[in-house]
Amino acid sequence: MTIERQITFWIAALAVFIALLWLLSPVLLPFVAGAALAYLLNPLARRLERLGIPRALSGLVIIVLVIALLIVLVLLLAPILASQLSSFVDRVPAYVTRLQAVIADPSHAWLQKIIGDRLPDASKSVGDLVTQGASWLGSFARSLWSGGQALVSILSLIVVTPVVAFYLLCDWDRMIAAIDGWVPRPQQATVRQLAREIDAAIAGFVRGQTGICLILATYYAVALALTGLNFGFLIGFAAGVLSFIPYVGSLTGLVVAMGVAVAQFWPNWTPFIVILAIFLAGQLMEGYVLAPKLVGERIGLHPVWLMFALFAFGYLFGFVGLLVAVPLAAAIGVLVRFALRQYLASPLYGSGEMS
Repeated sequence: MTIERQITFWIAALAVFIALLWLLSPVLLPFVAGAALAYLLNPLARRLERLGIPRALSGLVIIVLVIALLIVLVLLLAPILASQLSSFVDRVPAYVTRLQAVIADPSHAWLQKIIGDRLPDASKSVGDLVTQGASWLGSFARSLWSGGQALVSILSLIVVTPVVAFYLLCDWDRMIAAIDGWVPRPQQATVRQLAREIDAAIAGFVRGQTGICLILATYYAVALALTGLNFGFLIGFAAGVLSFIPYVGSLTGLVVAMGVAVAQFWPNWTPFIVILAIFLAGQLMEGYVLAPKLVGERIGLHPVWLMFALFAFGYLFGFVGLLVAVPLAAAIGVLVRFALRQYLASPLYGSGEMS
């Protein structure tokens, strides 16, 4: 088969894959979630297997422990987060009114010079924003529900996901060997090298960044709660979870925390300094301790490319798109760099030189 026919074949295969993903997206959520869970847990299952524990038993033990841990976390965190979120939404208009009063105070002329008359209807604007946000959340929940209806209900996600993850954990090595056997022999070495690079990129980001988000969510939530900031636990937890997008989580958390602090503590400056120190310490901890240890060397996922992938795949495929956005972004990044290396090493690049 010529190189042109191979390229045509793989482009057609990619188009078929994307079409199937789009058509089947309403029923794919439990399976994609199960595959993602199996991928995250496979290293642990492999270690237990090396200790002499059968693969099926190790997979069952891991899935049971993960389910138990998730249940405990939900029982502990869900009531706190739900209560704080409801109260926070209710108190947003009061916070905005307080901020307007602080800005309008004649003794704060420097604030007026910075902000001017840009927020004359801030209370109404924020109220409209909250209303739109609630409407979006409702639409998002309805979209998730309609997607779950293809598999009877959202209960199928809870039941099917661990079952899929268990079977994939048991058969992971056999699946990889089978897929490796499908690769054309002449391109086997290249495909294996690309697969290793893709796996390193995905593992480095997904596994590493998951650990970073959990650590930062715990740190920010506890630290802000200890400062006495209203809704500090909710703000800190959200900031940590959003940290999978570099700088977005910490900056969002800092801005929201400072806004609440103005309404709560002004004109006492001490809480502002403490909150700023918390987020600066979090950024330093992420950049110099957590990222080098958990993510490792640079994996080639630029923040802008990551954000574009999340928005694009989320828009095209819904919640399933959000789950596959990071792995596909990492894989596309590896393939693009490989194609660029091939181009730079080819006569096509050299032929562009001026004589």
